[in-house]
Amino acid sequence: MTELGWKSVGVLELTALPSIDEALWVSWVREADVPLVNGGDALYLCHWMRESGLAELLPSLPDMVYVGLSAGSTVMSPRVGEGFVGWKPPVGGDRALGVVDFSIFWHLDHPACPDNTMAAAERWAAQIAGPAYAIDEQTVIKVAGGAVEVVSEGHWTLS
Repeated sequence: MTELGWKSVGVLELTALPSIDEALWVSWVREADVPLVNGGDALYLCHWMRESGLAELLPSLPDMVYVGLSAGSTVMSPRVGEGFVGWKPPVGGDRALGVVDFSIFWHLDHPACPDNTMAAAERWAAQIAGPAYAIDEQTVIKVAGGAVEVVSEGHWTLS
């Protein structure tokens, strides 16, 4: 992520935010051009986005462009699907932030994720209540003003 030609990159560690003066870190987020949120475990990320207050802050920044990669995008969905539950949140389940109204099956057909096949994505989508996208590494989902647009040079599907 840091090699994408950004003029500058800052790191915000969500698990540390509760120990930092809120006025300070909120100003950092408000001044950022783009929060670039990378992967990991979507539910762990969701938990700390809520716990830190970042999840509550983001809706107050309607002009900010949020860029999520892997779990950083999935955290914005309503559900991750039971198959993607690694870390178990204290409240249980597979609920994420629900900022968008669709779920995401990521890394479709990626060599490093041999279980992420189209057949697996179809099984996953069948247990998700609502729209569900399966996307590969050459696909992004752009949401602006409530409109959803898929931009892709790879393959994807909507269930």
